[in-house]
Amino acid sequence: MTAPLLEVEESVPHDTAASFGVAAGAATRLLAGPPASAGAERYAAHLDRLGPAGHLGREPAELRSAVRASGLLGRGGGEFPLARKLDLAAASPGAPIVVVNASEGEPASRKDATLISLRPHVVLDGAEAVAAAIGADEIVVYLHRERSGVCGALARALEERRRAGAAASIRLVDGPDRYVAGEASAVVRFLSGGPAAPRRTAVPPAAAGVGGRPTVVSNAETIAHAGLVVRFGAPWFAQAGTDGCPGSTLLTLAGDVSVPGTVVEVVSPTTFGQVLHEAGGLAVPPRALLIGGYAGSWVDAAAAWSAPVDRHALGLAGLRLGCGLVAALGDDRCGIAETARIVAWMAGESAGQCGPCALGLPAMATLMGAVADGRARRADVRELRRLAASVRGRGACGHPTGAAEIVESALDTFADELRLHVRGRACRATGDGLPLPATPVDGSRR
Repeated sequence: MTAPLLEVEESVPHDTAASFGVAAGAATRLLAGPPASAGAERYAAHLDRLGPAGHLGREPAELRSAVRASGLLGRGGGEFPLARKLDLAAASPGAPIVVVNASEGEPASRKDATLISLRPHVVLDGAEAVAAAIGADEIVVYLHRERSGVCGALARALEERRRAGAAASIRLVDGPDRYVAGEASAVVRFLSGGPAAPRRTAVPPAAAGVGGRPTVVSNAETIAHAGLVVRFGAPWFAQAGTDGCPGSTLLTLAGDVSVPGTVVEVVSPTTFGQVLHEAGGLAVPPRALLIGGYAGSWVDAAAAWSAPVDRHALGLAGLRLGCGLVAALGDDRCGIAETARIVAWMAGESAGQCGPCALGLPAMATLMGAVADGRARRADVRELRRLAASVRGRGACGHPTGAAEIVESALDTFADELRLHVRGRACRATGDGLPLPATPVDGSRR
């Protein structure tokens, strides 16, 4: 197996966690280029390294064809093929608009913030390429208000491009720093003048989004990949990743790793074990892994150690890599207690606009807390499973389903601890809480 991690370089810090970029393979991938310690790559250096943008002077249909041939999947929770959004937006009436979703509402994720802070012009090139592919004359970068470092990097990059006479119509918009405010329909509502709250609609944003206009909403990593695809071609893109999921993938390593907040770019086929060993400092599998973020799943780390980092393969196993968060839970921590903390946080972060969130999530959080505290019995666990099943797939967005996923996976993965908690006995955990939730549930960011 080819090792995907050839060089690890310390990046600029984000919040309280250090971030790392892994430069692997050719000097044309997302985090390749100058040392991360140098900070954001300047526009002139960016052009010297990569050459002119790939969309210049090309027809929209040709650009869409390149993205379609690449098989680029969205690097977020939905993992939706980007080409389908482009084709739908190009075929829909109205003036299209491109939205780079740089909010990264997942609290433990750092991949998009690291990418933008180090390679802002790769993201901006991607946004311009997507705009050219659908005939859009407006680009919005949607950020959370507390990501000031990311906003600063983008503002400086835009000023560099203006001075070089290469600035497209790109504006930065601050949205509420809420978990659900980064969901695509919430972004569209906010940019249309409404609240940053999700909603289910029969018409996707690519057909009718911001102000009824065709709107392509994708996260920063996906947008950056699109720019590199049109620059270097689909065959180049497929040299990284796997047959099921071509292209490199950014991961954030969190929890019980050597440096929580480490961001790596996986280029060659590899396993979770190899990434956690080489970039996370783990010699042996921890107790469990949380894959895909707060709306992801707990899995037994020993079983996942040899599993491929491959969105397609994970999907066949009923798992989603989602935002690319991989959190390690050490042997001295309790997965039941950690899940109770996360679910309580998720209940506080809901939009509260429909029953599954307003009623179901608080009830799940209360029961999960009782289980963690040793105050629950088997009937309560059965009720917890019933609640999780009842909110799954319901509501105005995927938030309730995500909460159900982490609860159900915790009850299965941590069955030994669960039995001890239900009996009112202490489990084997002695360590402090895993530093996953980054904000208190106090309603201060509503």
